[in-house]
Amino acid sequence: MKRLHVSFGVADLDKSIAFYTSLFGEAPSVVRPGYAKWMLDDPRVNFVVETGSQTQGFNHAGIQVDEQGELHEIFDRMKQAEAPYLPEGVTTCCYAKSEKSWTADPDGVAWEAFHTHRQMEEFGSGPDLAKLEQGDEPRPAAPRGVCCS
Repeated sequence: MKRLHVSFGVADLDKSIAFYTSLFGEAPSVVRPGYAKWMLDDPRVNFVVETGSQTQGFNHAGIQVDEQGELHEIFDRMKQAEAPYLPEGVTTCCYAKSEKSWTADPDGVAWEAFHTHRQMEEFGSGPDLAKLEQGDEPRPAAPRGVCCS
């Protein structure tokens, strides 16, 4: 099964936690310095707020899979989308060890597909999304600093 992932950059983590806890009707499942995550089942979403983002508001989206076998099907679809593609591999990002790849839509909105192996104590670092392959048709670069900036 898949879960939508949405990440927002925020100015004040405590205020954002209070707001989204009220909005979602439950507390975040993970709270770390500069970071909070809700793993909601209704709606089925992995919703993240983080203060380390270069921008406030919407940061990036993604598709999280429950089973490793689902991941490479999504990676294949990313490659076929005639869009930039960055295979990141196994990495530590946002307090989790995950395997992931990135793409960007025609307007430069960054999307990741990932499978989380386990939670980590360190925040980690994100990829340099400027390295997304542009292919024959130049497209807007994905915003830098998404996920674990």
